Amino acid sequence: EVRRKFFGTLYNTYAFFALYANIDHFDYKEADLAYEQRPEIDRWILSELNSLILTVDQAYSEYEPTRAGRAIAEFVDAHLSNWYVRLSRRRFWRSDDDKDKLSAYQTLYTCLETVARLSSPIAPFFSEQLYRDLNNVTGKNAAESVHLTDFPVADPKLIDKDLEERMEAAQLISSMVLSLRKKANIRVRQPLSKIMIPVANETMKTQLEKISHLIMSEVNIKGIEFLAPDNNILVKNVKPNFKTLGKKYGKQMRQIQAYFAGMSQDEIHAFEKNNGTHLDVEGVDVELTLEDALIATQDIPGWAVTSQDNFTVALDMTITEELFNEGLARELVNRVQTLRKSSGLEVTDRIEIFVEHNEKSDAAIEQHKSYICGETLAEAIWLTDSVGGDPMLDDELTENVKVRMSIQKKI
Repeated sequence: EVRRKFFGTLYNTYAFFALYANIDHFDYKEADLAYEQRPEIDRWILSELNSLILTVDQAYSEYEPTRAGRAIAEFVDAHLSNWYVRLSRRRFWRSDDDKDKLSAYQTLYTCLETVARLSSPIAPFFSEQLYRDLNNVTGKNAAESVHLTDFPVADPKLIDKDLEERMEAAQLISSMVLSLRKKANIRVRQPLSKIMIPVANETMKTQLEKISHLIMSEVNIKGIEFLAPDNNILVKNVKPNFKTLGKKYGKQMRQIQAYFAGMSQDEIHAFEKNNGTHLDVEGVDVELTLEDALIATQDIPGWAVTSQDNFTVALDMTITEELFNEGLARELVNRVQTLRKSSGLEVTDRIEIFVEHNEKSDAAIEQHKSYICGETLAEAIWLTDSVGGDPMLDDELTENVKVRMSIQKKI
């Protein structure tokens, strides 16, 4: 499990970095970009990295290598690989902004090298190889071995807890939307129009607006609508949580249940906002917390709704013809990338795409031709009566929409 979740993930992250760093001849000879000049996602991962250094340093100091190892593994899996690299992938191979691409390279390099140094006491051989593979190219560190380097020291100025909390909210909301997609069996490559998120106040709205572009990119939606506290679109229901209340207020349970049953939408909102309330039940002060209530949001036609950790998300499930065609284009890009990989093409090789006519996919290809070509490094895409040659692919893009296609390397 550790080999797969930690070492395998770290190896794949390094392999991704090395692939594009070699293509762009990145050797870290440029001066470090100022922290303030880096995109928010770079500042976030550097903040998480410095928080990790504090955690690991304390764990080692207290002779708790297991706690240190788990913190490093969680950073690599949850933050570095499954969030930072995935959301930054396009910056490495398509970014037209040299400063943005340089920031991405420098940030990921710093993360990988620091992880090697943090891991070296408990994963000495893997960390040594990772460190040497990085440092032999850049020469940033004079030490020949990772075991001769100084242990990392956290920079408090790079730790931004507000930013970490915002990104945690983005991850949670994205996870909620993806779970709604999975439940409805709608692939992530199929774009959807929007989600609605109720916000308790302007501060919450401002915080979520700063990360809205990350959420939209991660879950493939076109927009986010923030709902004011007094909106009546999403209707909530509340019930007592007998598991927590029974232990504390068993004798007052009947009155507490009646109180929950009679709550209005405004009272439910106030209960959430204030993290609970106090009741006077026959002279007994009853303190109700959020844990004592089971709050759920009713589904509305055409939408799917879920709630978790004080967040509620409603996803518009309507797929218009325009959204459907864009989804087909994204599926086609995926199949072309599969063909590129199976045929052994280099990442930088240019190609031509040949697709057999199909009335269900022709419109999507014509509408999104520039997008398909841009994503696959294709010089052109041709719709033909028949397709032959090798490599060739005959597959189903979505239910009832098949595609027969081939690619050819552009000489």
